[in-house]
Amino acid sequence: MRVVNCSNAANYFHVLRSQMRRPFRKPMVVVAPKKLLKLRAANSPIEEFDEGLRFKKIIGDQNEKLVAADQVKRVIICSGQVYYDLIQEREKRVANDVAIVRVE
Repeated sequence: MRVVNCSNAANYFHVLRSQMRRPFRKPMVVVAPKKLLKLRAANSPIEEFDEGLRFKKIIGDQNEKLVAADQVKRVIICSGQVYYDLIQEREKRVANDVAIVRVE
C-alpha cells in the first residue's frame, strides 16, 4: 500500500501518473485535503510537469530569505497543509533561521 500527502500540484500529478503507469495495481491512499487544490501557494510552475521529472519524496526549504545553512537554528519536518501554515507563521515572526522540510 502507498500513502501520500502531496503539498503541491506537481507532486500530485506525478504520483497519479506513476500510479497509472505501473504494470500492476497497488492500493494508494491520498490524504491531501481539498483545500490544497485551491490554495494559490500550492501551485507549481509548468516546468515541474515536464517529462523525466518524478515525484519528490522530500522537498527542502525554498525560502530565498533563509540564512546560510550553517546558521540555521531549527529544522522543522512536516507534510501537507501544515507546511503552508508554518510558512505563514515564520513570515509573521520573521524567523529566517528556521528551515522547513516537507516529507511527501
